[in-house]
Amino acid sequence: MFPHIEYLEWLQGRPDVAMYDLGSSDLRGVTETQERPATVPPALEGRSDPPVGATLELQIASEYGVDPECVLVTAGASHANFLATATALDADPTSERADGRQRALVEKPGYEPHRRTPAAFDAAVDRFLREDDYQLVPERVEKALTSDTSLVTITNRHNPSGRLADRETLADVAANASAYDARLLVDEAYAPFVTEEQVRPDGALGGPTAAGLDDAVVTGSLTKFLGLGDLRIGWLVADADFVERAREVAHHVPGVADVSRAYGMRAFHHVEDLLAEQRALLAENSALLAEFVAARDDVEGFVADGSTFAFLELTGVDTDELVERAWEDGILIAPGRFFEDDARVRLSLGRAPTDMDAALRALASLLDAPDSSKS
Repeated sequence: MFPHIEYLEWLQGRPDVAMYDLGSSDLRGVTETQERPATVPPALEGRSDPPVGATLELQIASEYGVDPECVLVTAGASHANFLATATALDADPTSERADGRQRALVEKPGYEPHRRTPAAFDAAVDRFLREDDYQLVPERVEKALTSDTSLVTITNRHNPSGRLADRETLADVAANASAYDARLLVDEAYAPFVTEEQVRPDGALGGPTAAGLDDAVVTGSLTKFLGLGDLRIGWLVADADFVERAREVAHHVPGVADVSRAYGMRAFHHVEDLLAEQRALLAENSALLAEFVAARDDVEGFVADGSTFAFLELTGVDTDELVERAWEDGILIAPGRFFEDDARVRLSLGRAPTDMDAALRALASLLDAPDSSKS
């Protein structure tokens, strides 16, 4: 029933042993030398807890400008996306759609779980293209919608390209989906990846959000921008009725540990300080990646402003062979085939800038080597 997700299977364990990690996209600026995760995340150690009476739901609701009943805390963004998909595809037996097969519309290129998970619920998966440097074009979504579409799924920032859509564009896509009685799921795990100049006071964690738009479901987590993946804290934000149904679906899968909730609350209690620290890291790593791409004649593509990852073509190179040779040299790179483009790779700079500079130098040396798998 549940299809394999090849990318996650391939990635499992690799970041832990890579000498040069250009595959992980979560921002963990401190180089971790411990064999085991710290009991207290380093970024939260020594910080105070929120006052008695605070809840994680209240904190997240405040960040998104919604009521607490519109928030469901989940075990990470993957858990949130799973629940959102399951809930959106949980057909009402009295509806006209229930007799036929529902359809999910997913962006292309895209993150593999978003196109695999709907199949687990027997939904057909349609696609719409992100073209012109992977921009989100509402008209492309509208043309791909059908009367059987129950769910439209996008990422913002777009994974794998880093392209960022503004709220106005998200509103247009949500309106198109709503006109077909479909839900819009926006995975906003990378939305907070914005520079100080790009921060939106009306956004969530500084980035643009689709929260509050009619029929929109938003997911996010503490993992990517804040680098707190060990907590496995994520969330789903939608209208209260959808959240209530998602909570019922969540009873069928494991929930969130209380200790993770406690540290999640501490993170939100100090979120402004944490965001400022992460934005300084983002600025350094984004600049490093942009400089690397600009300096290489054999690397084609762009680094979106404020992004620490990009979807790049290495010209004149057999990409899969290069990725394997890189791994032999301790360099972790995500192959483009997992994001539906065999000619590209996704480079991500999520670790300390000094480590990322060394990683890019190692990659440059590999590309410059005479036997660098050139086709």
